[in-house]
Amino acid sequence: MIPSIFVPIILALVIISMGLFTVKQATAVIVQRLGKFHSIRQAGLQFKIPLIDTVAGRVNLKIQQLDVNVETKTLDNVFVRIKVSVQFRIPPENVFDAFYKLQNPGEQITAYIFDTVRAEVPKMKLDDVFVRKDDIAIAIRRELEEAMNEYGYNIVKALVTDIDPDEDVKRSMNHINAAERKKLAAEYEGEAERIRIVAKARAEAESKRLQGQGIADQRREIAKGLEESVDILNNVGINSQEASALIVVTQHYDTLQSLGENGRSSLILLPNTPSSGSDMLTQMVTSFAASQQLGEQMKAAPEETTNGKKK
Repeated sequence: MIPSIFVPIILALVIISMGLFTVKQATAVIVQRLGKFHSIRQAGLQFKIPLIDTVAGRVNLKIQQLDVNVETKTLDNVFVRIKVSVQFRIPPENVFDAFYKLQNPGEQITAYIFDTVRAEVPKMKLDDVFVRKDDIAIAIRRELEEAMNEYGYNIVKALVTDIDPDEDVKRSMNHINAAERKKLAAEYEGEAERIRIVAKARAEAESKRLQGQGIADQRREIAKGLEESVDILNNVGINSQEASALIVVTQHYDTLQSLGENGRSSLILLPNTPSSGSDMLTQMVTSFAASQQLGEQMKAAPEETTNGKKK
């Protein structure tokens, strides 16, 4: 049996222990006395009068985040689901207002977010919603600050973290993007093909020019060689006509030799008799003489005007 002298002591210790309580860091405790607000207790070991004072509630002073999903319609009649994240906190000096003035802050913030999003997004087309999501977040924060500051809540940040259109709309947007990229690729391919064609044409033109220049140089050198050959033959007593005939016959036989060396050649030389060289020379001389005579006749003929009078 406990001696009666210790009973009051034990009872006093029990009553005192009932009045002790602790408050965590970044937390505030509301203490009421007989149902009426009495004080706000901060972090640490605190004491309240047992049976008279009660802990009415605890208020979190940390920054909190509330995520809200809103479904709404854009200006071009596309339904989108928008996820909004709101970060808020209760300053220590606003604990009384935050605890007593607002019953459910989460529902209150959610209601303002729904109201703001459904007022802003229907003014925009779907593409503008993606581009101007920061404008939507600013409008949400401005609306919440005006409403929640009265209740002791500070809005730290409002973010539009996700914009999710309907699946059919997303597929259509992907198809449009793919078509645009294919169109751009086709344009680049066409431009590359045009550049290749132009480069090829320029190369061919340059090749033809160089080929023509080479042929001209070749003929010029051949002419010089023939001229030197005729001069050499004239020095040994062979006249120009005989020298020319000899050169033509020599080239004729050189051509026959070249054809014989290439067994796969499909070239046919006509005529190919030894006398053909002399015949070709005669025909060439006759043609040149006739051309020269015709030119002299055209010079000697009087020029007439269109009305038949001489100039």
